[in-house]
Amino acid sequence: MTLSISPTTNQQPSVSDEEMRQAVRTLIIGLGEDPDREGLRDTPKRVVKALKFLTAGYQTSIDELLNGAIFHEKTDEMVLVRDIDLFSSCEHHILPILGKAHVAYLPNERVIGLSKVARICEMYARRLQVQERLTAQIADAIEGLLKPRGVAVVIEATHMCMVMRGVQKPGSWTVSSAMRGAFAEDVRTREEFLSLIRHNPSFR
Repeated sequence: MTLSISPTTNQQPSVSDEEMRQAVRTLIIGLGEDPDREGLRDTPKRVVKALKFLTAGYQTSIDELLNGAIFHEKTDEMVLVRDIDLFSSCEHHILPILGKAHVAYLPNERVIGLSKVARICEMYARRLQVQERLTAQIADAIEGLLKPRGVAVVIEATHMCMVMRGVQKPGSWTVSSAMRGAFAEDVRTREEFLSLIRHNPSFR
């Protein structure tokens, strides 16, 4: 099965690792440091390796990720995977976004392996992101894969671009949601989902 959830992201510009390392070296010089001193000598190589890991979602396809883990089941009750740890990178500053995702759907005789829900979240998180788009991409992926009666995604995250710079507000959280189908149309269904993801204070 081939599924197009978002524009093709696997096409890479013709930039070599060496060119990327040189770019990091230039940044280090621009910050007033000596890239040849012992502590910074291997930093360009490490930065490039880290950035490639943190944006590995560009190299992941839905088909590879799923590996056939969609199953036919006669069930129509809500499936919820909550408190999925999420690590992403703000596309405006390339600083961390740290949080949790809660994903639910109402099956329409098809379900997905539970671990795949977390992997879908991870795939889209490991890109340069804004939280609003990330939330919608996860919801659209589940909807496109399963054609369920409804999908709900809530992400709660803290953004280091707000904590470490800018307004410098540690402890602030951003909550975004994407509701599809019954979760958007039926207040009771939406409220059931929201009550199930409500945090006990001891979780924080």
